[in-house]
Amino acid sequence: MAKKMELHDKGKIRGIRRRWLLNSVGVVLLILALALGTFIASLRSYYYTGTTDDLMSRASSTAYSFRNYTSSEYSTVAQRTVSEYEEKGLLELQFLDETGAVLYSGNDLAAGTTPDTPDIQGALEDQETTPWIGRDPSTGERIAAACSPVVYQGHTEGLIRYVTSMSGIDRQFILTVSLITVVALAIFAMVYFSNLYFVRSIVEPLASITETARLIADGSYGVQIEKKFDDEIGELTDTINDMSLKIRQSEKTQSEFISSVSHELRTPLTAITGWAETMQSGELRDPEDMKKGMEIILSEARRLTNMVEELLEFSRISDGRFTLSVEPLNLKAELEDAVYTYTEFFRREGIALEYTDCPEEMLPISGDPHRLRQVFCNLLDNAAKHGGSGKRIDVSIAREGEEAVIRIRDYGPGIPEGELPFIKNKFYKGSSKARGSGIGLAVCEEIVVRHEGQLFIGNAEGGGCLVVIRLPLDK
Repeated sequence: MAKKMELHDKGKIRGIRRRWLLNSVGVVLLILALALGTFIASLRSYYYTGTTDDLMSRASSTAYSFRNYTSSEYSTVAQRTVSEYEEKGLLELQFLDETGAVLYSGNDLAAGTTPDTPDIQGALEDQETTPWIGRDPSTGERIAAACSPVVYQGHTEGLIRYVTSMSGIDRQFILTVSLITVVALAIFAMVYFSNLYFVRSIVEPLASITETARLIADGSYGVQIEKKFDDEIGELTDTINDMSLKIRQSEKTQSEFISSVSHELRTPLTAITGWAETMQSGELRDPEDMKKGMEIILSEARRLTNMVEELLEFSRISDGRFTLSVEPLNLKAELEDAVYTYTEFFRREGIALEYTDCPEEMLPISGDPHRLRQVFCNLLDNAAKHGGSGKRIDVSIAREGEEAVIRIRDYGPGIPEGELPFIKNKFYKGSSKARGSGIGLAVCEEIVVRHEGQLFIGNAEGGGCLVVIRLPLDK
């Protein structure tokens, strides 16, 4: 199964590489092909059209100079012109009669032949200068020719034709096109390999990230990816690594939570069961022992009830069923009730509870009195549980602007600095050995946030832990 998934992922990666290369390299190839085609067309026009235009210009000019000659005069002057022609090495000059046969030529081998090429036919039929490029019927060589009629009094007395070999021009054209094609292929190769490198720099890290994500999905929490680039891929790597660590921490915390809850449930259940069995056996005769046993059973039963309530609250928060019954209330009165409830309890434990009132008679807010009482009781209970060794807890309430501010401080050992960022996380207990499920503070923060308030937990100056609750007052 794992091998199939690996092959599937590799297929995806190959698909990404293929699409990327087709899109980017395909566009570059199309642009290069269009540019090369345009250049070749322009080069062809430069070499071939330029050559035929030059030949047509020469033929027309020479024919114009013969326009006033009769047939006999045309033949005499043509012979003399050929004998005096000085560009035999570059161009062949031919004089043809009215039938298209060559009378005189700079190349003696052509004299007396009848080429019958399209340029000659066009000049005879249309009485216009006509160009042509093709193969010489007698030699098979590629040539360019332009033929112009010599017209005397409306009658074609003969034809003047210029001919040049195309071998040199063809060679130059092919060489130039080959050179440009090599340059285009070099550009394409550079673009292809640069794109290949670029795609590889993305695909290979993605393959590593995919493999790591699969390992995380299979339960290998905390596994890390090597970061190779400080770019978007690097940011994704950091995010995956951070997620992996957080999942491992969450898994560890949840495992510790289950272990802790199991222990917390077992301890009171053991006490309840032990005392219940002892009382049932009839071994207890002393009424004081019976009373003490009942008090322990009741105390442990209440602790179990509180733990179950916390777990139910956590379940409601996780499922989105956590609701508030909001109504107008006096925040000061709710806090005073909680303080009053805990004062006597703390006194029996040897802890002094100091309450500092505010001048205002009322601090009106809109909230759920039951939930807020739950927050106050939980925080006071935590202060005694974790900071009770300081034998003092201070509680105060004050109005600061448009907010009511409640502060609860103990004088215990405080919270280790490294644990402060996680203290409100679900299931987190840190290094504390005190009993608890680790979800009480998470529930408290949820309640405060639902009241549009803020809950801060930190260490106070001089030692101990300081909890600050800020809630908006009604206007």
